[in-house]
Amino acid sequence: MEPILSTWKSITLLLVSFAVIFVGILYLEAPSTIVLIFAGVSVIILSVIWGVRWQKIEDDLLNNLKAMLQPILILLAVGMLIGAWMLSGTIPLIVYYGLLSINPMYFLILTAVICSFMSIMAGTSWGTIGTVGVALMGVSIGLGIPAHYTAGAIVVGAIFGDKLSPLSDTTIMSAAMAKVSLVDHIKHLLWTTIPGYCISLVLYLILGFQFGGQIEKNEKVEVILKTLHEHFNLNPLLLLPPIIVLLLIYFKKPTLPVFMIGILTGCLLAILFQGRDVLEVANVLNKGYQDSTSVAIVDEIIQRGGLASMLGTVALLIGAAVFGSPLQTAGVIQIILQKISELAKSAKTMMASSLTLHALLFSITGSYYVTFAVVGPMISPLYDKYQLHRKNWSRTMEDTGTALAPIIPWSVTGAFIADTLKVPTGDYILFAPMTYLGIIFALIYIFTGVGIAKSKNKGSKRYDSELKTKGM
Repeated sequence: MEPILSTWKSITLLLVSFAVIFVGILYLEAPSTIVLIFAGVSVIILSVIWGVRWQKIEDDLLNNLKAMLQPILILLAVGMLIGAWMLSGTIPLIVYYGLLSINPMYFLILTAVICSFMSIMAGTSWGTIGTVGVALMGVSIGLGIPAHYTAGAIVVGAIFGDKLSPLSDTTIMSAAMAKVSLVDHIKHLLWTTIPGYCISLVLYLILGFQFGGQIEKNEKVEVILKTLHEHFNLNPLLLLPPIIVLLLIYFKKPTLPVFMIGILTGCLLAILFQGRDVLEVANVLNKGYQDSTSVAIVDEIIQRGGLASMLGTVALLIGAAVFGSPLQTAGVIQIILQKISELAKSAKTMMASSLTLHALLFSITGSYYVTFAVVGPMISPLYDKYQLHRKNWSRTMEDTGTALAPIIPWSVTGAFIADTLKVPTGDYILFAPMTYLGIIFALIYIFTGVGIAKSKNKGSKRYDSELKTKGM
């Protein structure tokens, strides 16, 4: 496919879009959704002036929105799920048990490990963050642990499992786009994932030392426990919804139907155990749990969820599509790929350029579903050319996509985390080091040669044939 715009025009589009974003978000501190839409409109205006047909831009925009439909539906389902589990007493019960059993000194490291285990078993970071993650945020408030510390630990655990689980959609997709074995891909991911994960756990252990044995904190916990006990029927059967959801996800059942089962189960338990009527249930599914206990710290824990709580995130995803689609239509991605192919004089420069490109494009689009599908097959032949195993590229896609997603505020995952955990992206970035350390270790491996797998096959023939197929 021939690029639609010239190189300098493509670079101009990138510069204009980045200028709008940096000025809007960092300088003016305007809402991210509005800034992304304005950046997208700026690119669209220039593209149309330079001859790109509006119909083509609209088609790509609608296709990208269609690709985002499932994540949007999952977002809305998670909002209702949290509301239903709050009303039923499920999340309050988990918070209650957590406050009774977890030592504050080890809370952060346990949070990361618990979320890692669940995410590996279930294969979903979103499911982990929207269920166990929300409950652990409640526990952290009770223990007096800063929310951004806990959010960082939850993110590290959830993304660790998402990268390494054979059930994860991102793991499966990145391996498929690079045409490598899923097992080989997961094993190769350990090189960049384990070091960052271990550093994160050490950080949480160090941070935890400041939360040991505080009398004030113990008194606060007693107040929370008493208030939860007074306002909810804390029956152990309330653990049934998360158990059902985890089992269904583990057995690879579709996410949306599983979450709907979790919502319905929570609604039923709210009626049976908390004495709620159908209208109260419907209101909570829409606006979230809003009842007050007259204890501020408990209200902070339980007043969450609802369909309406996710609408801002949905708007952000639409803004991201408006921003990224015209860049795709104008052929900016294809031009950058061509330049990498022309300028890369060695395997090291090719791998470093590919890593930088994918990180850049992901930062622009905010969706690894888009970048994996578009860039993945295009870059793969370059690894054949330099007789490098394609699992190096599939690992790079995850390091600059799956792992990077939580710290890009307008990405699908970043927006979901901020809305679900009620912690701004910028607050927890430093406390989720695994999300960016993977890129640092990847660059170290590229320039030292450590952890870089060679291909056993002669790459040139495969490289030439795939380039002809793609028309590059």
